[in-house]
Amino acid sequence: MTEKILDINKKSGFICDMDGVIYHGNILLPGVSEFVDWLKKEDKHFLFLTNSSERSPKELQQKLARMGLDVDEKHFYTSALATADFLASQKPGCSVYAIGEPGLINALYEKGISMNDVNPDYVVVGETRNYNYESILRAVRLVNGGAKLIGTNPDMTGPSEQGIIPACKALVAPIELSTGAVAYYLGKPNPLMMKTGIKLLGVSPEDTAIVGDRMDTDIIAGVESGIETVLVLSGVTNFHIMRKFPYRPSYIYNGVGDIIKGIPAEYDK
Repeated sequence: MTEKILDINKKSGFICDMDGVIYHGNILLPGVSEFVDWLKKEDKHFLFLTNSSERSPKELQQKLARMGLDVDEKHFYTSALATADFLASQKPGCSVYAIGEPGLINALYEKGISMNDVNPDYVVVGETRNYNYESILRAVRLVNGGAKLIGTNPDMTGPSEQGIIPACKALVAPIELSTGAVAYYLGKPNPLMMKTGIKLLGVSPEDTAIVGDRMDTDIIAGVESGIETVLVLSGVTNFHIMRKFPYRPSYIYNGVGDIIKGIPAEYDK
């Protein structure tokens, strides 16, 4: 087991989730500062690959800066960027009706995608604090009128300072139920997002590990991409939840700070 624990520290590249791994809301989690310092000191390649669509890479950089972490903007890739990249590749110059925060809207604009609440090609839903019945009604009408339904990520819930809160898939659900449409999700574990993440990281899959708090997005994304997986118990997953899945993470830690200490979480297999 000791040799296995040391193996993870020898990886050249780390793909890290953010919510539940780095912070809860605006609260930095224990051991994160030391983990980020270690990544830099050991000259590791690292990328924060987040399913959150609310913020741009610049805003994520600034958020971490407010928490005392100095991380360059190039180290972030979001589900909003993945969604914009996908739509631009599928139908350049398309239009969308978007339910989401500035991180999503700006990503779409940067790819030449316009906003349209009359006859859009797509209805795109991401996390938002401005979700209301009127936006649901409009989305339902547009999907029934032929617009394709897109979700930025398949997270049903997410961690916050207030506890577990609804995430993207929960916001998409009323539209799916009302229309019979099935949304296409771009965030982890979508192979398109993982492929882009590994490419941006610049390290081979064999020398890469993904660190996350969700079995149904982070860990399965790593399993299906052929990279080793690290589950941290600082977010939405505990041992009881983990055991419900047919696959297992390569490593389990209470938090990212324990990765550099080589202290795995203890549990009864």
